[in-house]
Amino acid sequence: MSKVAPELKYSAEHEWIAADGSGPSTIGVSAVAADALGDIVYVDLPEVGATVTAGEVCGEIESTKSVSDLYSPVTGVVTETNSGAIEDPAIINSDPYGAGWLFKVDVESDGPLLSAEEYAAANGGEL
Repeated sequence: MSKVAPELKYSAEHEWIAADGSGPSTIGVSAVAADALGDIVYVDLPEVGATVTAGEVCGEIESTKSVSDLYSPVTGVVTETNSGAIEDPAIINSDPYGAGWLFKVDVESDGPLLSAEEYAAANGGEL
């Protein structure tokens, strides 16, 4: 079973968001998604300054198995992208909740988000 970080919120499309209220929120993909994708070899992220919309495609993740759309769990302006994940996408597989984060957003509004418990129950993850 894939790990689900209990302190995060999740979208139904497998993105996570960490928001502490003190600045931009960090977004990445869950270990459930990373495990299902297999070896991630490429990631296309939104540009800094771009507006992303909750529930809309904002990039893509390519693995040795497939190409999957990346959805934004929130609406807002992208403030930073993770150059480490762009340069070495395998970090998303090895540390999806840490060094494998994808981008940060100055959030205007949340999309529909699941608690860690709800996400784990729906996707077979382990808290």
